[in-house]
Amino acid sequence: MNIRVAILNDAEAIAAIYAPIVSDTAISFELEPPGTEEMRGRIRDTIAMYPWLVSVDRSGAVDGYAYASRHRERAAYRWSVDTSAYVRQDSRGQGVGKRLYRELLAELVRLGYCEAFAGIALPNAGSVALHRSMEFEHIGTYRRVGFKHGTWHDVSWWQRPLRVVETPAPPITFGG
Repeated sequence: MNIRVAILNDAEAIAAIYAPIVSDTAISFELEPPGTEEMRGRIRDTIAMYPWLVSVDRSGAVDGYAYASRHRERAAYRWSVDTSAYVRQDSRGQGVGKRLYRELLAELVRLGYCEAFAGIALPNAGSVALHRSMEFEHIGTYRRVGFKHGTWHDVSWWQRPLRVVETPAPPITFGG
């Protein structure tokens, strides 16, 4: 398995990994799967400031991806990021998500970020286990916050320190 920075040509494979998660589960609160062009735009917009990584299997196909994004809009939050990872159905349980997260977190430290957050729509035992294994700590739960597939879902929130500094310098942009 090889992990590398996502490129715009990965959008089709990334959209294919994400589509059944949107359509068939409440793991994502999106209601319609984004197509290739929408995913290409998301990659382009994200990678200008934050890392977006893909895992490539032995055959050269993308089998997972992980990325960081802005945690909140206000400037004082700029040292914190939200993180996400998704793995292709046939590659789950093989450590792909863990390896992607390990690389993503290391890159976030290098870029100067201090805290990583993740929201997990419940139930999602696999994601909870992944975040625990990556030393995220459960910090709270939003109850009945998302309605999908005819039922309300909770979202648990997780936090992981990346580095501790008294007065941080502004984070370095990923694409810059």
